[in-house]
Amino acid sequence: MARETPFAVVTRRLLDAWIQTTPAQPAAAEDVYRGVLDLLSIKMRLTLITVEGDDPLRWHMKAIRHSRFASRVLNINKIFADCRLGDFKDQSFMRGAVIPRLQEVLVSQQPVTELVKTRLMGVNLGYDRILLPQKNAGRPKWIISSSCAQFMLSPPQRRETLDVADEAIIQLLVEGATAKETAATLGISHRTVEHRLERMKQRYGARNVVHLVSMLIATHLDRPSPGNGSAMAETADD
Repeated sequence: MARETPFAVVTRRLLDAWIQTTPAQPAAAEDVYRGVLDLLSIKMRLTLITVEGDDPLRWHMKAIRHSRFASRVLNINKIFADCRLGDFKDQSFMRGAVIPRLQEVLVSQQPVTELVKTRLMGVNLGYDRILLPQKNAGRPKWIISSSCAQFMLSPPQRRETLDVADEAIIQLLVEGATAKETAATLGISHRTVEHRLERMKQRYGARNVVHLVSMLIATHLDRPSPGNGSAMAETADD
């Protein structure tokens, strides 16, 4: 039997607490999330969205527990400072993906768990998320959002075209091969692999090979998917 991930445990605990609430006696949000606060890892955050009025731009989000995940790409905690949704720095992100999803949950009054792939401030993000609306005979007054980061990738500022040999080298590196193993697999010298990697780092402005690979992965995530506009437009939230 597979062992539950830390976020799966948090999700289950939140759902168990939520199930115990009733529409006839609407619960306070704290009654639902209190039991998981000590279970949140450095990659997880928990946010409370307070629903006031019909205009979602006036709804307020408050961080109950910030993540402690450090990144040079984005300062998530600073970006998601307590504010009204209409005052959030990236309104394209908020209006295009966050607000519609919150509205869906508000209407259904049912929890949602999902893997989110989106863009924030030009950076590609991936994270697991659960949304829990208050059970209420009228309209819910709050929505709890808890998330766990999966990836955060900044695409290169310059768009470059790789030849077949460069693509093959990057593919093998993504699969975990060393430069020597890559050279042996492709039938070229170790020096040639290093020379090509150095050239790609210069072209993309990457600081090292790991940075280069992350940039190229982000570039692929950014490519439009056939008939679906953007590959990163599945859904989004904080």
